[in-house]
Amino acid sequence: MTRFYGKVGYADPVETSPGVHEEVITEKSYFGEVTRADRTLDGGDSVNPKITVGNAISVVADAFAEEHFQDIRYVEWAGNLWTVTSVEVQRPRLLLTLGEQYHGPTPE
Repeated sequence: MTRFYGKVGYADPVETSPGVHEEVITEKSYFGEVTRADRTLDGGDSVNPKITVGNAISVVADAFAEEHFQDIRYVEWAGNLWTVTSVEVQRPRLLLTLGEQYHGPTPE
């Protein structure tokens, strides 16, 4: 297994005006292991093919991660941000499954 050290992005919905919420992202760094690595190239109907990874990264969870695992949005891996498609709690670890590249909000 390949070692992992990187940032995990958590979203916190904040009310910016009455009835309007935006996600504020907080990043935390974690150690772990890449337990599965695969890639899919989907040509579809678009000009540029979409790259999707099916990687699974097992990180050692701290108290914050265990309490806020449902708020995880992305993982920084291999120089890019990847959307976390699922999180499996395997105390004391979290198993994060990655999908497409992440293009949402990031910390300022």
